[in-house]
Amino acid sequence: MDVHERRIGRVQDALVEADGSALVAGPGPTLRYLTGVEEEPSERLFLLLVSESTERFVVPEMYRAQLAGETPVADLRTWADGDDPTDLLRGFGADLEPGRVLIDDRLWELFSRDVRIHLPATEFGLASEVVADLRIRKDETELAALREAARITDRALDEIRGLGAEVIGMTERELAAEIESRLAAAGGDGLSFEPIVGSGPNGAHPHHRHGDREIGPGDPVVLDFGTRFEGYPGDQTRTVVFDGEPPEGFEEVHDVVREAQRAGVDAVEPGVPAGAVDRAARDVIEDAGFGEAFTHRTGHGVGLEVHEPPYVVAGNDRELEPGMVFSVEPGIYLEGRFGVRIEDLVVVTEEGCERLNTTPRDWRIG
Repeated sequence: MDVHERRIGRVQDALVEADGSALVAGPGPTLRYLTGVEEEPSERLFLLLVSESTERFVVPEMYRAQLAGETPVADLRTWADGDDPTDLLRGFGADLEPGRVLIDDRLWELFSRDVRIHLPATEFGLASEVVADLRIRKDETELAALREAARITDRALDEIRGLGAEVIGMTERELAAEIESRLAAAGGDGLSFEPIVGSGPNGAHPHHRHGDREIGPGDPVVLDFGTRFEGYPGDQTRTVVFDGEPPEGFEEVHDVVREAQRAGVDAVEPGVPAGAVDRAARDVIEDAGFGEAFTHRTGHGVGLEVHEPPYVVAGNDRELEPGMVFSVEPGIYLEGRFGVRIEDLVVVTEEGCERLNTTPRDWRIG
């Protein structure tokens, strides 16, 4: 059975357990997860409709041939420009018993309104009620893609570190372009997100991205980037000094963050609450006196989306399970001076966890 057929089948089983009559997905991560179809939202109605016993596309006519070759969903109902596509929604609804209809969390309100009008429902909910619990545990196909994305990201980072003193005098923007080029050359398929290159005081802003500041000798540089492979992203952060001596206090802060990251990774195993991983990393930073400078959660799940459950944050009692993939990325940010963050992706295994990133975590080059 095709991997997407299995996923749709699992959704149909979950619908029964959730007393749902149908699930509706539009262009976005849920649609891609269930069918393999990658499509951007547009003004044209484009929906996957799943009930306990059937799955159907309602899409523009121009997609008929394309979808026939890309997806295991055989029931394609198409509409031409000038037609009223809601007629096809009503046709699907005629086959449903009234019940709970779960709508894609990301579906535009324009189409969500049509679903609410034309499908028989006693109640509406969110598709994530059934899909999130399936997506949170990655299957072998997904893990293979995530491992390859991490390998490509690691290779590019090794090459960037290898530039050493050549980076001095570059702007953050120029180094970000160099990162993007090397990710593509290593086999990446686009960026996971816009690269973060935060040099000197800019590194104290966790999501600085990059600007026109020139990187100077001794500047700590926060490098956070990744590439995609078969739709799945890499995501890794290192903080390095390309040449010269770092500012006073930097080595101590880097040592604390590195130890915090190690403690977070060491805490990962099945049955442990996600919040306990955050606590393990945060304890190290708080004990060193930098608690107020750690301003974000310790990690986030990674799958078709760069940020998705499970979130490694205080108060999250969701127990970790084999197949979950998430980041462990503590940081310390000293406004006006520098920032330090170290991040790896990990996958929960039966015994503990596997790091997907293996590049050096030291700040020194060489």
